[in-house]
Amino acid sequence: MAIYLDNAATTKPCLSALEQASVFVTEKFYNPSGMYNEGFALQSELKKARSALLSEVADESAFELFFTSCGTESDNHAVFSCARRGNAVTTLGEHSAVANAFAELKNRGIAEPRFASLDKDGRVNVEKLLALVDEKTSFVSVMHVNNEIGAINDINAIAKLVKAKNPRVIVHSDGVQAYGKIPFKLDKAVDLYSISAHKIGGLKGVGALIKRKTLTLSPYIFGGGQEAGKRSGTENVFGIKQFEYASKAKFASLKEDFDRILTYREKLWQLLDKEVYTRLSSEDGTPYIISVSARGLRGEILLHMANDKGLIIGTGSACSSNAKLRYSKVLLACGYDEKTADGALRLSFSGETTESEIIQAAQILNEVGRDLKRRMR
Repeated sequence: MAIYLDNAATTKPCLSALEQASVFVTEKFYNPSGMYNEGFALQSELKKARSALLSEVADESAFELFFTSCGTESDNHAVFSCARRGNAVTTLGEHSAVANAFAELKNRGIAEPRFASLDKDGRVNVEKLLALVDEKTSFVSVMHVNNEIGAINDINAIAKLVKAKNPRVIVHSDGVQAYGKIPFKLDKAVDLYSISAHKIGGLKGVGALIKRKTLTLSPYIFGGGQEAGKRSGTENVFGIKQFEYASKAKFASLKEDFDRILTYREKLWQLLDKEVYTRLSSEDGTPYIISVSARGLRGEILLHMANDKGLIIGTGSACSSNAKLRYSKVLLACGYDEKTADGALRLSFSGETTESEIIQAAQILNEVGRDLKRRMR
């Protein structure tokens, strides 16, 4: 069986959560908007799911949550509902769901997009971010955990600094790689926060946007007025309940998994051949992602060579692969040259990752890296 270390792209669905939620396919399959008792009962189930998912990271008296189809939709909803005038500020390290939405702001003549530079470790340069914020700034978005290099931004502190400079700015964070993986609680200075089910054992096709209750948010998808009018479309009750149950399991072991995966990440790096690989991720990043580079070699070739030997890894964001970009924009923004970016590999873990998989992965990476390096001489 293949060793799967591309969990930043997607995770294996939590089987116990699938089993718990199966009743919402086989028996409780009704439309939650139905005016009959069974429909009302499903509305109660959705309310339970909202509360369970929200309470793990935020004060329910200050925040609320509504469901979307994915993290990308949540990010787009935040951008296009809130960046409505003047300028909008983000970072050069954002997921394409935010980066491309910001580019579209310019295409549509909605707002001027501004991009803050990154430090070498992949975190946003806060001083340069704040320099881009002025009296005309309407929206700021800063990713919580970078999906390619694993850097963690202190979004609570950044939000407070942004609001100190311009209290009217709406602050959003893409929390897809943070939710259920690193311990945190949202500060009230953060207005919007995106999460996704399939990054923590949930199903693809389910996400959510957490919002500050006092923030008025325009709909992004119009129709039947579901989710209190914030997001139309019949709710995926099965997927939402499975997200709730998977989240409950993930948060129950969050601290234990965090410490164990951190040990595995460092063990993997310790075992890698330093004549082939250079570390790109910093030690204080998320335990769940480590990015390395076989500088002078093609990361994509190494990915396929490793795949042939039973190891599944990535070269960066899976959502960027469709753009056919040879070099990661994030790594270039960190200051790495094209040779380093070209050799980049991303290994990402889940709570199910084992130490034996880490050891085998290092062996395979060393083998294919040395092999390709010999061929390139």
